[in-house]
Amino acid sequence: MAVSLKPVTKVSEKLKGMLNDAIAREIQVSIQYMWQHVQVIGVKGIAVQDQFKQTAIAEMKHAESIAERLWYLEGTPTTKPAPINVGKSLKEFLELDTKAEEEAILMYKQIIELAQKEMDVTTAFMFKEILEDEEEHHDLFTTMLEEV
Repeated sequence: MAVSLKPVTKVSEKLKGMLNDAIAREIQVSIQYMWQHVQVIGVKGIAVQDQFKQTAIAEMKHAESIAERLWYLEGTPTTKPAPINVGKSLKEFLELDTKAEEEAILMYKQIIELAQKEMDVTTAFMFKEILEDEEEHHDLFTTMLEEV
């Protein structure tokens, strides 16, 4: 019996494109948050510095998971991030990060919806888990923003 190298699940080019958009976004925020970790100053900044680093690492893990799924679905993962905007102050960092997480939440809900329509249970499940992380990141950044 020969082993099949093709995925069992077939998905649309639209869904593959959305996965690539998600990868670009995850690369973007992983760099953005890491650079904020490096550049943050002041007492309040130092107090939350590690949160930027830990969130950046979590986002890179998301990029990896999504890229692996896209590759399995016979797509080619992008290496280009979405536009990166680090900001110049802790308040600006958090405003930019909150907006980025809100955009991700919206995007990932759309990916889940399309994956479910296409009967791609695995992608839908994976993005439900990532969505939960993104909502936690959004909560973290909005909570930190209240204190700035």
